[in-house]
Amino acid sequence: MGVAAIILGFIFKISEQEWFSLILVIASVLILELINTAVEAIVDMISPEIQEKAKIAKDVSAGAVLVSSIAAVFVGAILFLPKIFQ
Repeated sequence: MGVAAIILGFIFKISEQEWFSLILVIASVLILELINTAVEAIVDMISPEIQEKAKIAKDVSAGAVLVSSIAAVFVGAILFLPKIFQ
C-alpha cells in the first residue's frame, strides 16, 4: 500500500508538506512492523511456552502496528480523496 500511495503522490503532484506527511506515516508503519517482529522474536526466544504476559507483549506490539496502519489510511484519505474527486 505504501508503494501505491507513493505512485498516487507522483500522479497527483502532491505538495512538499503532503510528501512529508505521506513518508512519515509510511515510515512509521514500517518501523513499528520491524519493532513488532523483534518483540515477537525476543518473546519466543525467552519464553517458548505460552504465557499470558508473553501474549500481552505480542498483542500490544501488534496493536501498535494496527493503530499506525489505521492512521496511515486516514492520512492517505485526507491527502488523496479530495484530489481523486476533483
